[in-house]
Amino acid sequence: MASVGTPSGRLVEPVVGALATLGRLIELTGWGLGHLVRDVCTGRHPWRESLNQTIFFAGVAGVPAVLVAIPFGVILSVQVGSLTSQLGASSLAGSAGALGILQQGAPIGSALLIGGAVGSAIAADLGARTVRDEIDAMRTMGIDPMRRVVAPRLLAVLLIAPLICVLIIFVGVASGYVINVSFQGGAPGSYLGGFGQFAGVGDLIIALGKSILFGVVVVAIACQRGLEARGGPRGVADAVNAAVVLGVVASFMLNLVVTQLVTMFLPQAVG
Repeated sequence: MASVGTPSGRLVEPVVGALATLGRLIELTGWGLGHLVRDVCTGRHPWRESLNQTIFFAGVAGVPAVLVAIPFGVILSVQVGSLTSQLGASSLAGSAGALGILQQGAPIGSALLIGGAVGSAIAADLGARTVRDEIDAMRTMGIDPMRRVVAPRLLAVLLIAPLICVLIIFVGVASGYVINVSFQGGAPGSYLGGFGQFAGVGDLIIALGKSILFGVVVVAIACQRGLEARGGPRGVADAVNAAVVLGVVASFMLNLVVTQLVTMFLPQAVG
C-alpha cells in the first residue's frame, strides 16, 4: 500500500477522504430518513421543529423563487420565440419554452434556491451549534441529533421543494406567455395548446420528483457540513461555503443522470 509521503499516496489520500465523506453523507441521510419514517409512524416526531423549519424554508426561498422564475421565463420565451418565428413554427413557441421550464428550469431553479438560501442557513445554524458544543451536549443528554435536528429538516424540505418547483413553473410559464402574446405576436391559444400537446402529467411528476431529490441531497449535505464544522467561526464559514458548492454541484450531476435515464426509458411523446 502506498505511503502518504509518496506521489501515489498523495493522489490516493484525497480519493479516500472523498469516499469517506460520501459514506458519512449516505449514513447521515439513511439515519435521518429512517428516524423520520419511524417517528412519524409512532407519533414521536418533533412536529413543532418541522413546522418551524418549513415556515423558515418557505420564507427564505419563496420570494427568490418568483424573482428567479420571471427573468428565466422571459429570457427563454424571447430566445425560443425568436428561433421559432425564423423557422416559421411560431405555434411551437409555447411548447418549447414551457417544456424547458417544466423539465429543466424549475427543478434546477429549486435546487439552486434551496442550496443557496436554505442550505447555507442550515450549515450556519448547525455549524454554530457544533462549535459551541451544543450538539455534543445533546448527545450527552441522550438526544440523538439525527432525530432531533436532521429528521425535521428533511421533512421540511420534502414539503417545500415541490411547492417551490410548482411556483417556478407557474411564474415562469406565465412570464413566457405574457412575452409571447404581448411582444412577439403569438396567439394565446397556440401557446397554451402547444404546451398541452407536448407536456403531460408525467412531466410534472418527474419535475416534482427531481426537486424533492435535489432538496433532500442539498439538506443532507448542509446538515453534514454543519455537524462536522470545526475550528470556530472560520470553520462555520468553511462549512457554509462547502454546503452551498457541494449541494449545487451534486444537484447538477444528479440532474444529468436523471435526465439521461428519463430520455432513455420515457422518451418525449406528442400528446
